[in-house]
Amino acid sequence: MGSDANIERVLWTEEEISGRVAELASQISDDFRGSPVPVVVVGVATGAFLFIADIVRKITLPVAVDFIRAESYGSGTESSGVPRISSDLKIDIGGKHVILVEDIVDTGNTLSSLISHLETKGASSVSVCTLLDKPARRQVHFKLVGEGKFYRGFECPDYFVVGYGMDYDELYRNLPYVGVLRPEVYK
Repeated sequence: MGSDANIERVLWTEEEISGRVAELASQISDDFRGSPVPVVVVGVATGAFLFIADIVRKITLPVAVDFIRAESYGSGTESSGVPRISSDLKIDIGGKHVILVEDIVDTGNTLSSLISHLETKGASSVSVCTLLDKPARRQVHFKLVGEGKFYRGFECPDYFVVGYGMDYDELYRNLPYVGVLRPEVYK
């Protein structure tokens, strides 16, 4: 664990992440069981790809899966604050419950834009399921749609983290844990 020389320390191990993902999937399954409205799980590419793969395999309901891409970081470590949707959904979400799956929520800018976008496409509700939440960095207080819920894996301290799908300059996504990247790597 943490053998990568550029990782300062591991915040959540593979086992801790797996346990928390199972708990979130169980909660989502319970919350939407029996709903007459279809559920669509929407992954935010690319950072959430491992998280969405793991969580949808543990959700015990029929769900459709799609991806959306919003660009806000480029190759840096600070969000530009002006997200742009660069790849949209293929599934019609009109009248459906949407669960937006994010790797990390920090400023709230991207999330707020995505929620508004999904609302304009007619989602009956928009919930958010994020692996990591960094409330210390919040700039925008997003509003969920309809009976939407907020599911959070872990509260993340204000470090630059990588692993389990999250990257720095497209590297480190394949680490099975979430770790703090050494500052000298990105400064």
